[in-house]
Amino acid sequence: MCSGRLGRSVRDRREPAAKAAPAVPHNGPVNDEELLSRVREMRERGSTPKQIAKALGLRPSAVAPLVRQVAALQQSQADPADRTLLGCWVNQGWSAGLGLADAPQWAAIDPAGAADPATGGLAKVLIARQERASRATVCGFLVDVYCLGVKDAIGPLTMSAGSVSAYSRDFFRAFDVPPRAVALDLAQHLVHGAVAYARSLGFEPAPDFAVTAPYLGRPATPTPIHFGREGSPFYISGPYDNPRAVIQTLEATAGAGNYHYITHL
Repeated sequence: MCSGRLGRSVRDRREPAAKAAPAVPHNGPVNDEELLSRVREMRERGSTPKQIAKALGLRPSAVAPLVRQVAALQQSQADPADRTLLGCWVNQGWSAGLGLADAPQWAAIDPAGAADPATGGLAKVLIARQERASRATVCGFLVDVYCLGVKDAIGPLTMSAGSVSAYSRDFFRAFDVPPRAVALDLAQHLVHGAVAYARSLGFEPAPDFAVTAPYLGRPATPTPIHFGREGSPFYISGPYDNPRAVIQTLEATAGAGNYHYITHL
């Protein structure tokens, strides 16, 4: 039979409960902005939602949406490139015609490029970053690695994290084989390197590139990829191009005889 003394000694040996966060003093009513500021300060100190509710004299159910709002605000103000990377993919055959002597490890992971596929010259890149616990943001790039750089950019698109795989299948549906998961730095060099190469020829990236590029982030070193087909600009006209304007620009920047093209004028 257990005595009251034994019961007290067992309780005495238990670890003390975690101390609640110190209350944030306030006098009188507060507005939403001030309340959010207090919640943010307490979260930064490591307070739990229950501790915040107790300190502010609020119900936990009233604090929960404030905590979520604070998290969303912090996420929106952060550099998109600092968000957790969920995945990065590029179509097989992206390396066809490119100079990869300085990056043999990248050539090795794209054997389809050595076969000179019909899609040579075009690369599609997709990245997904964590938005919130169960949400993701995706950005996609259509890249002409022989001449024009980024021809189209999609995003940022927010979706459930579980929807990224289905979106990836749709994004790469024009290719006969599934994309390959690659390291982020490869995608960064491929996209930003193509943009720099195109600019040297007088071509700017698609307008939406400005809002998607921050999610990709920039490479930390100069690109080891040599763009153009076998080192020379090679323009292959697309359905939404102005071929005459492109060729006139190449005449002015690359010079006659220093580029190649396939187009219907």
